Amino acid sequence: MIGRDVTGRDVTGGASDDGARRRPALPLVPRTALALVLASVAGGIAFTWPLLVAPTSGLAHGTDAPLVLAGVLVAVMVVVLVALGERGIDVKAVALLGLLSAVGAVLRPLSAGTAGIELVFTVIVLGGRVLGPGFGFALGSTTLFTSALLTGGVGPWLPFQMLGASWVGLGAGLLPGAVRGRREVGLLAGYGIVAALAFGLAMNLSFWPFQLGGGTGLSFVAGDPVVDNLRRFALYSAATSLGWDVGRAITTAVGIALVGRPVLAALRRTAGRAGFGPPA
Repeated sequence: MIGRDVTGRDVTGGASDDGARRRPALPLVPRTALALVLASVAGGIAFTWPLLVAPTSGLAHGTDAPLVLAGVLVAVMVVVLVALGERGIDVKAVALLGLLSAVGAVLRPLSAGTAGIELVFTVIVLGGRVLGPGFGFALGSTTLFTSALLTGGVGPWLPFQMLGASWVGLGAGLLPGAVRGRREVGLLAGYGIVAALAFGLAMNLSFWPFQLGGGTGLSFVAGDPVVDNLRRFALYSAATSLGWDVGRAITTAVGIALVGRPVLAALRRTAGRAGFGPPA
């Protein structure tokens, strides 16, 4: 219902016009969503090819691996470029993306290196939660890319790290939106544990075929049954990185538990002032 107050201004009984004009920080318009899906599918294939490759394939011997890595990197960046090209992300969202990426990039070298302590996923999870799955996907890739430039960590592992972190941000944005308060922090902490462990397993899978060579009880064997390769991969992960992965998971959960509520509130205030509404 529309009327006028004592000053002559229009008033309504429903949502404000300002609220109606709000939009997600990075809307998943059809082309952007399609690019995101294609990048994720291509990345999933790049991660899991050791379980499917034939013994005669060039990938089984690592000769074509750089092409796979380059394809993953291109697929990840296409998501952001398509969104920018369609005006899916405006200057305010770019500024917020740059700020959160810089915070995560600074936290990563300061926290990593001791018992798997890793704070960067706290920023990615909280940012994706408030600003939506599209923004979370972009935040994951830009944060890992920026931190690699700062630390000199650019190498064939970087595209996989970028895509893995992007999935972490994407998943945070897809969590149930109605949960608030302590339950929200608990939900995000639990998600952070699962996401951090999954990230570690995914990174292991990306270089496991090349690290050990052949002839060991933990080596990748091209063409072997999937169950046998998975068993060897599980043993390899437990022997080489389980402590780091658990440390990362605990650090992420503790970080979210400690700073989750104030950071979520601050991000939501910032999003509101920038004119960003709840993610679709």
